[in-house]
Parts: sequence; structure tokens; C-alpha cells
Amino acid sequence: MSRLDSFIRRLTAQRDILNAIIGLVGEIEGPVLEFGLGNGRTYDHLRECFPGRRIVAFDWEVRSYSASTPEPQDMVTGNIRESGQAFLGIGAALAHADIGTGHDEIDAVTLTWLPQLMAGVLAPDAIAVSGLPLEHPELVALPLPEGIKEGRYFLYRRR
Repeated sequence: MSRLDSFIRRLTAQRDILNAIIGLVGEIEGPVLEFGLGNGRTYDHLRECFPGRRIVAFDWEVRSYSASTPEPQDMVTGNIRESGQAFLGIGAALAHADIGTGHDEIDAVTLTWLPQLMAGVLAPDAIAVSGLPLEHPELVALPLPEGIKEGRYFLYRRR
């Protein structure tokens, strides 16, 4: 499969999962956290999915399109591993992380801290969506929506 086809399938899986969990997240109080703002595509989609809900985005720096950039109070810049620690216990309804690089050695380092961060920011029964697998005792894998290949994107509920 070409890298372009792989990218399209990953983003399609991301969108389809986010669309499928709107009802689940809607039942849970708390903000939505977006780890990895990038150019703001997913942030913009989250605003459509969860209108009126506070969405806090994290990234090294702001590089998003101006129309897809959070207000300053909802944009956290710097190292996500470090800056995210201030949000432990916030009781988020949803945490989404699309910060994988596709380089196994770099992603292996991310996986030493990302599962703990994701579990730590979520409210009980809240939802985690990630481009990387999250192995943590507080995160239970949920079935993926139909048509999404196992291992392409990951969906969890916090215990």
C-alpha cells in the first residue's frame, strides 16, 4: 500500500471513530483534549462534533490554520509529555492523541508516557482515541466501528 493510501485510511479511521463516539462522549461531563494540534484539521472536526464543549489543544508550537486555532486560553504549547501533566485529574470526557511519527524508535519512547497521560486526564468511563496503541490498566479497548481495520487506530474507555 502506498504511503498516501495508508495516510488516507488512517485519517478516515480517525474521522469515523470520532463520529461514532459522539453519543458516548456527549453523556460525559468535562472538556475534550487534543494532543497534537498540527494544522488543526482534527481540532476543527472536534468543534463540529462537540459544539459548546471546551476543547484544549496541545502541541510544540502553534502551526495550525488561523481558523482552526484554539483561543489562547485553550492552546498549550511546549512538550506534550511535560505540559500535559498539569491536566492530570481534569476529568476530560475525551482525549484524542495523534502524535505518532511512523518511526518505531520514536513512537516507542512516546509510548513510555502517553498511556499514563491519557488515562490520567480522563474522567471515569470517558473515551480515549489514539493513533498509537495505549496499554494501561485503566484503559479498556473498545470495538472499532465497522470497516476500520484493527491496528489502524485505537479506541478505549477509562475504567
